[in-house]
Amino acid sequence: MSSTRLSAAAATSSFSTSIVPHESLPTSSRPRAQSGKAWVDPATLPHHDHESYIAGNTPDYVKQLNYNTFMNYGVGEEDCFGYKVGKAVRFTEVSVNRKLERQGRLEATTVAEIEVTKQMLNGAGMLHGGCVAYLIDNTPLVVLGLVQNVNGVGVTQSMNVLFHAPAPRGTCLQIVSTSIALGGRVMSSRCEILDKDTGRMVASAFLSKMQPAASKL
Repeated sequence: MSSTRLSAAAATSSFSTSIVPHESLPTSSRPRAQSGKAWVDPATLPHHDHESYIAGNTPDYVKQLNYNTFMNYGVGEEDCFGYKVGKAVRFTEVSVNRKLERQGRLEATTVAEIEVTKQMLNGAGMLHGGCVAYLIDNTPLVVLGLVQNVNGVGVTQSMNVLFHAPAPRGTCLQIVSTSIALGGRVMSSRCEILDKDTGRMVASAFLSKMQPAASKL
């Protein structure tokens, strides 16, 4: 899916749901797991500044809380796995649209970019499959959860990845993630990683996540 196709999809499907600014919501109304306290609440995570403008039709608070969740939960501290890669990811669009072909259900899409660097390569000098999985694992479900006032943060249950083409050092990757379903505890999404300059598909995936019981963590 190219950026042109993304724009066309957004133009034909408008987002018309009512959104309440997150900071104006009472504590009991903030996005949380449906059974008790959420194990990760985007509203309570430390703030992180994004270095560039993020396009898309979602409110600024949704974009900010999505990025806070990505940085705190997806990237973590400097000594965490993949820190340098995660910190280099830049979100370019965060949108939510109603899909007529899905009976008006909301669909969240995030678009992010990163340039393939040396620490992302395998021994053959191409983008490592493990790095692909790391990039895919951060999904738009947080965004959809914020808009619907439920918790969209989960742990990965399964990930089915197809590798379509190699990506050498210097390739600008465009990561397009789209929500499929957001239930009470189980959620799913799909992801496509493209070479931004050529539009070539590098990898695609379907993944499912779930919210663990806080008492078991």
